[in-house]
Amino acid sequence: MGHAVAEYFAKGEKGKERIVIYSPMFDDDEMPVQMLFRQYNQMPALEQKALQLAKGKILDVGACAGCHSLVLQEMNKTVTAIDISPLCVETMVKRGVKDARLIDFWEVEGKFDSVLMLMNGIGIVGNMAKLPDFFRQLDKILTPDGCVYLDSSDLCYLYEDEEGIIELPDDENYYGEISFQMQYKNIMGEKFPWLYIDAEKLQEEAIKHDFIVKIVKDGEHYDYLAEIRRKK
Repeated sequence: MGHAVAEYFAKGEKGKERIVIYSPMFDDDEMPVQMLFRQYNQMPALEQKALQLAKGKILDVGACAGCHSLVLQEMNKTVTAIDISPLCVETMVKRGVKDARLIDFWEVEGKFDSVLMLMNGIGIVGNMAKLPDFFRQLDKILTPDGCVYLDSSDLCYLYEDEEGIIELPDDENYYGEISFQMQYKNIMGEKFPWLYIDAEKLQEEAIKHDFIVKIVKDGEHYDYLAEIRRKK
């Protein structure tokens, strides 16, 4: 991802390169690198809504090329953009992100009023077993009235038959736990776990850790934008 972002920016944002995405759950897919540089009017409605709602001191998790952080700066909002890719962070700085940091979400310290986890940002949790760690980290970095805005999708549609009946797999693993691998040109990344979580399951898990979930907006295809806050 870092190489793709850095090269695209170096070419004056005119490249047509794509990132190839592999997963045993999906057909091989391609993502135009240009999508990581999109403007506000090119963003899905769920992302636009999250950017509107974010306030105070904002943390943009997995900021990549910084498209969300740059929009927030244009809105005169204060944002810290983080990513684990050095090339992504370097590119964000070159693009004008004022506070871009090379740090993993799990190592973040300090307090934030809003945490943004867009483009299925909760996917970094990896699997259901790590959700308790996720909520503990939120408890650590959120201000008392702080909240998280994240979007995700319910992958139940993968199990929908021609008649519209959904029959989920009967196994011990949650059906939203998948793995991905990405390739840019001849650079193949390592496989990594990724979590998609349905809204009801997210609400159930949040309650266990003294958080509440409000569905702010539904998307067009089994996706949604959620707001997570501590219980009062």
